[in-house]
Amino acid sequence: MTYDFDRIVDRSGTASLKWDFRQERTGVADILPMWVADMDFAAPPEVVEAVKSRAAHGIYGYTGHPDSFFLAVRDWLNTEHNWEIEMDSVVVTPGVVPAINLAVQAFSQPQGKVIIQPPVYYPFMWALENNRRKVVFNPLIRENDSWRMDLEGFEKHARAGARMLILCSPHNPVGRVWNHGELSELSGICRRHDILVISDEIHADLAMPGHRHLPLETVAPDLKHDLVTCYAPSKTFNLAGLQISTVMIPSAEKRARFLAAMKTVGLGLSNPFGIAAAEAAYRHGQEWLRQLKTYIKANHDFLTGFCAQHIPWARPMPMEGTYLAWIDCSASGLDDDELTKRLRNKARVWLDEGPIFGPGGGGFQRMNLACPRVTLAEALERIKALPLF
Repeated sequence: MTYDFDRIVDRSGTASLKWDFRQERTGVADILPMWVADMDFAAPPEVVEAVKSRAAHGIYGYTGHPDSFFLAVRDWLNTEHNWEIEMDSVVVTPGVVPAINLAVQAFSQPQGKVIIQPPVYYPFMWALENNRRKVVFNPLIRENDSWRMDLEGFEKHARAGARMLILCSPHNPVGRVWNHGELSELSGICRRHDILVISDEIHADLAMPGHRHLPLETVAPDLKHDLVTCYAPSKTFNLAGLQISTVMIPSAEKRARFLAAMKTVGLGLSNPFGIAAAEAAYRHGQEWLRQLKTYIKANHDFLTGFCAQHIPWARPMPMEGTYLAWIDCSASGLDDDELTKRLRNKARVWLDEGPIFGPGGGGFQRMNLACPRVTLAEALERIKALPLF
């Protein structure tokens, strides 16, 4: 089957955070939202049919986690990532962000030092600040148009008492898919200094053609007793609203602590539609995903070519993974606040401004490429017409 990613799906009137609240949040009625990381593509047809079938039952009561769900997760990870998980290690949560917050609560202490590697997904900072942990920035090092981890700086922070790392893999927003050497060296430092790693691998399935995501547990199996891996079908298959994710915690002792943290806030059951959708996605979504990644890669190529020809002050960075373009706008000559203001109020395009991702984000804007090409083209035409000076 060939999937039609050019089809426009009208999301208005669905309480879409991205589309229905844009005027309320920006003051611009017809702004094009290219910020938050959900797709403007319908989920795979098999997923839609599974949700319809579940809805037709008519009873939506308390829902647990059937064996078929865990088997679907296990088989998908094995097939897609050569990762043989232990079935008992899997905990179901209502999203990766809640899981990260729970892991911070379960495995660190108030005022404890936790390392993050900015520019990085900003809810990492929120999770630490809201839980009264000390944010330790270990910024990525930019080399030309790519980034690498500052492993020397990371070890210095570990020696200074940090005992937790929140790893973003693949990295949002810079688009790196970490290679075996990088992850192996990072893991070695973690072992030497008893660092527990919360590995956010929500974009694992979205490594672009030519790149391969490596689950940290497969690179460093001897680290697995100090490893919490967060994973979900939400980015992969556009299921974020169904609030279903999995957390792999191989250590029985740490898994018990995590489950105890879940109990303190009353979590445990799931959305019946999330279970049905995730199972269908993992059983039937492989070809849809392959075509999706090809389309997103073509969108990034289109973006890069358009900017080179028409928006020379905007330079997209290479994107090894995710569907989020990281665009260097420093040549605009504008500070971040002014550029964001002009993009929203003049060009009527809503991007995520780089500074919210922490140190190293200044001068950048993040753009969501998981949309029909006509939407991307319209956004770029609006930006092209933006008067900068």
